[in-house]
Amino acid sequence: MPHPQFPIGSGFGAATTAQAALAGLDLSHATAIVTGGHSGLGLETTRALAHAGARVIVAARDAEAARAQTRDIAGVQVEPLDLARLDSVRDFARRFLAGGRHVDMLICSAGIMACPETRVGPGWEAQFTTNHLGHYALANLLWPALRGGARVVAVSSAGHHQSGMRWDDVQFTRGYDKWLAYGQSKTANALFALHLDKLGREHAVRAFSLHPGKIFTPLQRHLTQEEMTAAGWLDASGQPADPSFKTVQQGAATQTWAAASPQLEGMGGLYCEDCDIAALDQGEAPSFAGVRPHAIDPEAAARLWALSAELTGIDAFAAR
Repeated sequence: MPHPQFPIGSGFGAATTAQAALAGLDLSHATAIVTGGHSGLGLETTRALAHAGARVIVAARDAEAARAQTRDIAGVQVEPLDLARLDSVRDFARRFLAGGRHVDMLICSAGIMACPETRVGPGWEAQFTTNHLGHYALANLLWPALRGGARVVAVSSAGHHQSGMRWDDVQFTRGYDKWLAYGQSKTANALFALHLDKLGREHAVRAFSLHPGKIFTPLQRHLTQEEMTAAGWLDASGQPADPSFKTVQQGAATQTWAAASPQLEGMGGLYCEDCDIAALDQGEAPSFAGVRPHAIDPEAAARLWALSAELTGIDAFAAR
């Protein structure tokens, strides 16, 4: 059966902003958790959700910085969370569950890109750990609060076109390439959402992944100006040179739309871009538009879930 990766004609597009994607929605009943919700796309997502009335928990590695960045946004609570440390993820989930609250939206927005080779925990590659394993563990540990009606949104990237899962060396122990490692982690985000949706739909939990677009944010902190100039993102003087880059307000739109839009009611397990369902890219060479088949492969998604459960020792569905 073909995967239902077809645009639905949402009426939105690349220029839609996060607040426009939520226009007319009353989220005063909703509680959202946004990882990295104090920086870049995460901060704009926090603003848009709070503006629509949602109570937003910002999960941040640097809680003090997060409080400074969000102090002017009503309805925001900051909690410490380091996605690269399973003990920190467990502590965050334990604190939240102790409050007895339900989570309506879990937006996995935090991430790192193209960093130098870095090992965390038991020697895991940092991009795979931070971008995928930390969020995998978080969603599973928060399962009691998600069950009964929630959306989980994993912020992937067109970077997934660069690499599928490297099953023979997921942790890049035999030679590190920062872009392949990033691409694998973004494929993992999409596969995670696909399998979580399969497992969660009978409990009214649906999941989506997405490409936010190209946006200048702190995500580029590990790139030099020379690298971004060579990529055509900046001109020789260091000024933006690629007209396809979005503003932060536009870049945060797809994740807010995926988290709250009634247009997605009854759907899930889909990869989105530009506030719509993305088309499937089956070309011989990756186009960096739409979603590649390797990122929506159900068998790969199940395999990644099993690997993630083995690595972290966490699986909310293990006894099912």
